[in-house]
Amino acid sequence: MSTLQPRLHLKVAQKQILTPGLVQMVSVLALNKLELREMIAQEITENPILEEVLDDETPSLEELAESEERGVSPADSEVLEAAGTADPFDEIDFGSFFEEYLDPGYRTPPAEVVELPSFENFLSSPTTLLDHLHWQLTMGHYAPKLEESIEVILGNLDENGYLTASLEELASGSSYPLQDLEEALRVVQECDPPGVAARDLRECLLIQLRVLGGEGTTAWKVVSAYLPQFQRKQYREIAKALGLSAAEVEESLVILKRLDPFPGQRYNKTEPRLIEPDVFIVKSGDDYTVAVNEDDLPQLRLNATYRRLLDHGNASKEVRNYVKERYTSALHLLKNIEQRKQTIVRVCQVIIRRQRDFLDYGVDYLKPMMIKEIAEEIGVHPSTVSRAVANKYAHIPHGVFELRYFFSEAVDGPVGNSVPLLILKRKVKKMIEQEDRNKPLTDDQLARILSSQGISVNRRTVAKYRADMKIPSTHQRRVHT
Repeated sequence: MSTLQPRLHLKVAQKQILTPGLVQMVSVLALNKLELREMIAQEITENPILEEVLDDETPSLEELAESEERGVSPADSEVLEAAGTADPFDEIDFGSFFEEYLDPGYRTPPAEVVELPSFENFLSSPTTLLDHLHWQLTMGHYAPKLEESIEVILGNLDENGYLTASLEELASGSSYPLQDLEEALRVVQECDPPGVAARDLRECLLIQLRVLGGEGTTAWKVVSAYLPQFQRKQYREIAKALGLSAAEVEESLVILKRLDPFPGQRYNKTEPRLIEPDVFIVKSGDDYTVAVNEDDLPQLRLNATYRRLLDHGNASKEVRNYVKERYTSALHLLKNIEQRKQTIVRVCQVIIRRQRDFLDYGVDYLKPMMIKEIAEEIGVHPSTVSRAVANKYAHIPHGVFELRYFFSEAVDGPVGNSVPLLILKRKVKKMIEQEDRNKPLTDDQLARILSSQGISVNRRTVAKYRADMKIPSTHQRRVHT
């Protein structure tokens, strides 16, 4: 199979071209393995072009001979052209990629066999929307007043991720100036998932289109000015107002259907979920290798029978258009699954380089590492890295860890060195666990102990991190006799 090395985000934003495949790429990247498996199963059900290759399937000699002689047909080229030439995969040889998936003898290569423990008893508490947002926001450095305003915004998000009160209402009911709340809202709206903290559906969709580089597109214009008409399917009226054909307006429906009107919903799961590592980081000699966990994911190929309908000119225009549209959709899915895999691998390769001591010696050797730094190193937007690690787990020699565990902001440490925030929190937690329950440590005492260890932190900061870990206050921890 061809080696794919796609690069994301910048090229699309510059071209101002939006495709359904690009919209799908954002959502696929955010899926963990269990969610991806469910999504593939649904796509197989809805798209007859996609086939699952079963383990007991063996191609006939005639099929293999035909696939060797065939090459990429004019029909394949037609489908590839319909898939869009202006997406972030232009530089990849998807002619070969497409041909391999059409090959009756092709099956996606099995994942690397790695000896691992059973994960049947590994349960994870679900990551809430606030957990996911707080994790991203800890990577930024904000003034105390702005931090407090951000918390006001977060505290007024509903389960769908929408801001439930106007900024004017929040300002009048608190001591925070409207200007600070506006800045806080801007910060939160830049977080993943795209569309979070929107005040209505229009703003939610526009935020997502902006992330995709879709400002100025037909979809953007429709959402900006004609969303009610669009919801009523008044395409002709919109087309007339925009000077476009009704067909061009209807094309926006394909893109808008792939946007998420409820960006917070996927974080509403309350039951602990079974952990399946999304990636294995395995010691190999003196180095580490990355293997994406593809066990139990359906192996996919494209149905060659439908492709032959495009090769034969006697198929009706309606049939050819349907087959082309389904092929385009299937090809986008295959490309986006591969894009997800490659992005996760690239992020993990950087983690290996930057966190080698952690992998070799354990948690106490974790180093500060920011999302922005990784994004710059692999040439993508920070939100791409956030999505690549969201709700995903890595199996490493020390156990199973959330990928986001490797990311932590820096706190000033001994001799000018920085200490990861995660390590600081571990120290606070350990000191509290070992304290005298009759005389629990105050936040000020904790801060002084940390300062004596060379970690520069004040009482207010200790209180904040203690609260983040849901550790009660000194008074609440005191044992009353």
